[in-house]
Amino acid sequence: MIPMLDLKVQYLSLKKEIDGAIQNVLNTTQFILGPEVAEFEKEMAAYLGVKYAIGVSSGTSALEIGLLAAGVEKGDEVITPPFTFIATSEAVVNIGAKPVFVDIDPTTYNIDPNLIEAQITAKTKAILPVHLYGLPAEMDKIVAIAKKHNLLVIEDCAQALGAAISGKKVGSIGNVGCLSFFPSKNLGCFGDGGMVVTSDERIAEKAQMLRQHGSRKRYIHEIDGYNARLDSLQAAILRVKLKHLDEWNHKRREVAAYYNQLLSAKGITVPVLGDANKVHSCNYYTIRIADRDGVQNRLKEKGITSMIYYPISLHLQEVYKGLGYKKGDFPKSEKAQGEVLSLPIYAELSKEQIEEVVGGCEWK
Repeated sequence: MIPMLDLKVQYLSLKKEIDGAIQNVLNTTQFILGPEVAEFEKEMAAYLGVKYAIGVSSGTSALEIGLLAAGVEKGDEVITPPFTFIATSEAVVNIGAKPVFVDIDPTTYNIDPNLIEAQITAKTKAILPVHLYGLPAEMDKIVAIAKKHNLLVIEDCAQALGAAISGKKVGSIGNVGCLSFFPSKNLGCFGDGGMVVTSDERIAEKAQMLRQHGSRKRYIHEIDGYNARLDSLQAAILRVKLKHLDEWNHKRREVAAYYNQLLSAKGITVPVLGDANKVHSCNYYTIRIADRDGVQNRLKEKGITSMIYYPISLHLQEVYKGLGYKKGDFPKSEKAQGEVLSLPIYAELSKEQIEEVVGGCEWK
């Protein structure tokens, strides 16, 4: 049996440190925000090279709060790709704005910057690129378009913590970066967690208010907000893990490179892994294959887990029928949804396990 991700082996490798960090929080009994969260925020801000980091309850909360804190309002339009997890567009809708989809580059699976300007209207307020699977989007082009049209850039970094462009970490490039610490992420907690990161003091102050019922001072509420705080137990666990993130990401890239070597020899379309100027976090390792469902079934028969990220593009989801999109509007995204397959990837995956997975990737 080869799982998509083996969280137990990771935990056991850090068991003494993690257990100690948890016990420390239990001893202090400061479970909401508190010193562990404050220290983690400082460490994450330093890691990303931003001035402020605000811990929140999930990656979805990070997107909602990040959008609102940056100034996106009800009725605004936000440009984003249709090939991503629904939390990206859901956050836009939840704050009263409207997602406007733009097709992807079929090689990177990220939003195609060459198609963005055609979708900008008088209502457009922001561009929300997703660094899908951990590969940075074309941020130079996206930021240039945003500056030209006076738009905000909100980065969805849920799958890309540690990824970088020309030495600059994703999350530090736009006006706001939104992180997820869901357990399956490269830096995952033992539940839900997220973070808003920025170098804009005004945005940081508003995000801090929004996560805690719109309040700077207890029982004094200036705006409508959320109950969306990162708790101390999760922050303590994440502080332990953060010290190992770059090492884990490096090992993930080694796993991905070995996959690429073996699978490309079989004629399978393998992912772009970046280069010295564009560093991939390899949160997911995703191949592309015509007989995707057949390959997935054969892997399952061999006890090998695989996942489809994502089987239905957002513009075709039932929930977005009201936006007026139809099949054929975003052909690159629609083609990808029928061909992508993500294979097991984690830092501890052995060469023998990789070879076993590759051996199961047969198609008719």
